[in-house]
Amino acid sequence: MSLVWTIIATFLYVEIGVVLLLVLPIASPTRWSRFFKSQFLSMIGRQAHIYFVLLLGILVLFLLEAIREMRKYSTHDSTSEVHLNVEMQHSMRLFRAQRNFYISGFSIFLVLVIRRLVTLISTQASLLAQSEASIRQAQSASQAARSLLTQQKTNDEKSETEASDDKILVNELKKKVADLSKEVERERKDKEAMKSQAASLGKEYDRLTEEYSKLQRKVTVSGAGSDKDD
Repeated sequence: MSLVWTIIATFLYVEIGVVLLLVLPIASPTRWSRFFKSQFLSMIGRQAHIYFVLLLGILVLFLLEAIREMRKYSTHDSTSEVHLNVEMQHSMRLFRAQRNFYISGFSIFLVLVIRRLVTLISTQASLLAQSEASIRQAQSASQAARSLLTQQKTNDEKSETEASDDKILVNELKKKVADLSKEVERERKDKEAMKSQAASLGKEYDRLTEEYSKLQRKVTVSGAGSDKDD
């Protein structure tokens, strides 16, 4: 194997290792996303598209070269009488061409697979971050709603307690008003009784005064008659 195809084969083995690292559950998508967004990879990522196109173009060129060699050595006329060493060399070159074809073809395929895996992992990490943010927002909204419901319930209970206290106070005031009304009515009756009693006493006083006057006049008249007799 020449040096170029050795490098391409090594690159293929590295691609296989990278694919296994990305596929196996070694790290979470969030960690892979942090790794992809690291400072070193960010510097490379600024020109990643150029590197990708350049690498893909080189691999395609070697793939076309392998296809050309396969077509070249597959058109060998096996019916002609040639030396055994030449036949073996021809078969060996055809085998190398086929090997190079598979190496370059799988290298191109794995480059596309790695690029797609990186995109999917980054998208998954972004979706996970958004879902976590949505979950935290939903939890905070749920806690806020729960606190509002608790506060509303407390306010309702407080309102019910205040309404019950107000009702009790109103009943007590009504009872006091009724008691005061009864007391006022009793005082009014007592006052009317006292008035009637005072009126009776006045009449009796007038009658007694009149009788006293009559008796006094009688006494005066009787005293005057006795003086005349004397």
